[in-house]
Amino acid sequence: MKTAVIYWSGTGNTEQMAGAVAEGAGAELFSVSEFSGNIADYDRIAFGCPSMGDEVLEESEFEPFFTSVEDQLSGKKIALFGSYGWGDGKWMRDWKERAEAAGAEIVNDEGLIINDAPDATGLASCKALGEALIS
Repeated sequence: MKTAVIYWSGTGNTEQMAGAVAEGAGAELFSVSEFSGNIADYDRIAFGCPSMGDEVLEESEFEPFFTSVEDQLSGKKIALFGSYGWGDGKWMRDWKERAEAAGAEIVNDEGLIINDAPDATGLASCKALGEALIS
């Protein structure tokens, strides 16, 4: 089974989360701008993106990327995670609905969201998410 963690981070918070998820999963780690592979080559994928603006995915890089791979997620086991600084997690609920509509199997039912920078407990949750992705 081939596993990837693909993320976008503006402040470094989601990047820290991505590193811990990748560690837990023993996965390849890519920022969106670094990923040049083929989603079809991966059986399990964790996607990370913080909440931006009015609780949406980052619009210039991550949203176009996710839209471009959405139709390739059917039957894949995926995890969703990201940091936020305000709101109630609407961006994660909307993102989860999109992934489910695409036919993906969501590992973490509600997505993993951490307010601002992850602390030791948050990083442990990220690592556990990576472990759940490959179990």
